Amino acid sequence: MGLADFTDKGCRVGGRIIVAFCLLLLLAISSVSSSVANAADAPLVAKGYKMAGDATKMRIVMDFDREPDVKWFLLRGPNRLVIDLANTRFAINAKDLKARGLVRGVRLGELGEGVSRLILTGKGPFAVDKLDVLKNEDGTGYRIAIDISAASAREFDAALANQALTTGSTVSTDKGGRVGTGPVSNPGHRFTVVIDPGHGGIDGGAEGLNGTIEKNVTLAFATELRDKLAAVGNYDVFMTRDTDEFLRLDDRVRIARQHEADLLISIHADTISVKGIRGATVYTVSDKASDPEAQALADRENLSDQFAGMEIKNDSKEVTDILIDLIRRETHNFSMSFAHTLVGQLSTSVGLINNPQRSAGFKVLKAPDVPSVLVELGYLSNAKDEAQLLNADWRGKAAQSITNAVALFASAKAGAGTGG
Repeated sequence: MGLADFTDKGCRVGGRIIVAFCLLLLLAISSVSSSVANAADAPLVAKGYKMAGDATKMRIVMDFDREPDVKWFLLRGPNRLVIDLANTRFAINAKDLKARGLVRGVRLGELGEGVSRLILTGKGPFAVDKLDVLKNEDGTGYRIAIDISAASAREFDAALANQALTTGSTVSTDKGGRVGTGPVSNPGHRFTVVIDPGHGGIDGGAEGLNGTIEKNVTLAFATELRDKLAAVGNYDVFMTRDTDEFLRLDDRVRIARQHEADLLISIHADTISVKGIRGATVYTVSDKASDPEAQALADRENLSDQFAGMEIKNDSKEVTDILIDLIRRETHNFSMSFAHTLVGQLSTSVGLINNPQRSAGFKVLKAPDVPSVLVELGYLSNAKDEAQLLNADWRGKAAQSITNAVALFASAKAGAGTGG
């Protein structure tokens, strides 16, 4: 074999090797490309879901293995937040979807055509304070974080109207800021009072020396007060309950906020172990109680939810702290102002205890934007107070005094250009 033959054969063999290598390389690239394409086509996995908060403010968090493509919008009848997720598979424990707080119900499933849907139904109208897609700090995936809070029907409708101009947009902080946050002008709003008869249903409250049950006293008095306020004709008046039903404390706050209340008056009639103490007291909210008796009363009232066998726990300390921090100075000042006016009016018609204006950390008074007071009409542990609370004439005088105080307060707020 000559040198030329050897060289020609070597070139042929080398060419075949190069061709084979190129084919193998193309197959490898194709395989990698196919794997990447398959990974991209694989559905996202929603692998975790949590809710924390109460009937006034909630946070909802959903975890994903990759960054989700999210679109959301509001619906009413009932009030709902709808979240559409492209190419997503739900792998969430059904127990985590149990309704709580401001969320009345949770539904999720596939719509078809590569879209899955999460629907949150609220206990009445709510505001979407924020809805963000965030990368997890440990780099293992992404999450959607949603903050909602109780709002009025008017505010919800305003969010719907705004939504009509921005339908189908993806999640953004700006979008969340536009929907339902901040005051919305309402020139037709009348001064609104929400009356809260304490206790109810399985929670009877205190019991008097002669068997009088607090929940019945508070409902009878609240009904009388509602009728007197309504008869003035200048106010919208609502009650948190008008039957013998149990209400969580945060639901009472939610009702006041959803009615855009200018004033919340919570009615109670407690007992006390100290003999001889009788008379009415007016309480406002504070982080530190004005005295040990006020602290003890707040502790008792704040445990009301346990009467329904509910587990009492703070699902999110952050949310709870936000509620306390949101008690704005202006709201607190209005509460103190009304309490002072109310004590002055009650002093002319009914007996008051010594130092009748007090404060403590009552949960039912913690609406951040509703001036609120808790009125202890008297002590069922005192026979004379118990008899008064059952007396229609006494109830009428006391209800009229509160009505007079509301008139003075509403007039002062209107004069200051802050409501009514």
